[in-house]
Amino acid sequence: MLKTLLYSTAERVARIVLNRPTHGNAITFEMVNELSACVERANLDPSVHVIALSGQGKLFCGGYDLKRYAETAAPTSGSAHQLSPTDEQATAANHNPAAVWDPMVDYQMMSRNVKGFMSLFNSDKPVLCKVHGACVAGGTDLALCSDILIMADNAKIGYPPARVWGVPTTAMWVPRVGLQRAKRLLFTGDLLSGKQAAEWGLALQSVPEDSLDSTFDALVQRISLMPINQLIMLKMLCNQSVHNSGHTSALQMSTVFDGVARHTKEGYAFAERAAQHGFKQAVFERDSPFDNIPNTLSKE
Repeated sequence: MLKTLLYSTAERVARIVLNRPTHGNAITFEMVNELSACVERANLDPSVHVIALSGQGKLFCGGYDLKRYAETAAPTSGSAHQLSPTDEQATAANHNPAAVWDPMVDYQMMSRNVKGFMSLFNSDKPVLCKVHGACVAGGTDLALCSDILIMADNAKIGYPPARVWGVPTTAMWVPRVGLQRAKRLLFTGDLLSGKQAAEWGLALQSVPEDSLDSTFDALVQRISLMPINQLIMLKMLCNQSVHNSGHTSALQMSTVFDGVARHTKEGYAFAERAAQHGFKQAVFERDSPFDNIPNTLSKE
């Protein structure tokens, strides 16, 4: 039984819905594992031609469940090497500033998440993603690993952890918007509206929020009319350009760098602040300096 997702099939479509609405659909190890399993289930189901990804509640996805991790103080004893790399206690022990950080234990942990996200990109069948409300931080890995992204005009998307404590692990920003625009977003952690994301090519299309469901479903249904074998071949053909660009190397680097970002002086300070004063306060202090400088994106 799924605990973090909903899965259903009808009319040639498999629908995967993030289902932690009271937590902003925050990502956990369990969610990523369930996601991979659902994608594989859809790929092996001969009645499914296309996969539709969306989120329950007020927003698509607020990123990882960092509140759960950042507000947990590191244990004063115990070794990360005594547990599975995906065990939360191993993660906490490996983040202890008083101990030696092992980047490969971190890599073993985070690379499992990345494989889950990339199951969308590597899925045999097309994956369409619908974003409403917000899609930030790790949530962007879900959206950008999908084949086609449709957003509400007023939705927000971006990677604020670029400011401290994170690097986008799936390295999909450059393939989506090109080198200079990817740098513009990641060098500041600024957000785009759905309308801006469509203008930049990050999303295929944005529409008024009240038209999002119908617009998204219409495209899903059109794609579902295609033969499965055609869809698989065409997706493989298109994805090959990303593979040829060296994305595999960037993927490995970004996963390692994400671990590094959480273990810099600033990364440790952010985690300590979150543990002492709460995650929301730490994020407020991280982001508030940017509010005092004009954001040129807001005028576009």
